[in-house]
Amino acid sequence: MNKETIRNAKNFDELLDIKYGKIGSEIRDRFEEKAQYFVISEMLKQARKEANMTQQQLAEKVGTKKSYISRLENGKCDIQLSTLYRIFEFGLGKRVNLIFG
Repeated sequence: MNKETIRNAKNFDELLDIKYGKIGSEIRDRFEEKAQYFVISEMLKQARKEANMTQQQLAEKVGTKKSYISRLENGKCDIQLSTLYRIFEFGLGKRVNLIFG
């Protein structure tokens, strides 16, 4: 991959194809997974701040540890769907909707 190839990319999807390979390749799948963790972690962090809660307060409200909330917000660990619901719905009062494409 060279700078000229990157400069000639017409859109973001094409740039991702150049840098990480086509959708379905192992490298691209790992990138997409990490990108989703990042999105969830940023949504969690933003919702917690909007609720004016500390990580400690949120952890206590949902029955977990502050260190776990911190790791989630930094994209450092996986999260089970049930835990995601508990944190957003019971801890932060946010509704969670999943869309599969």
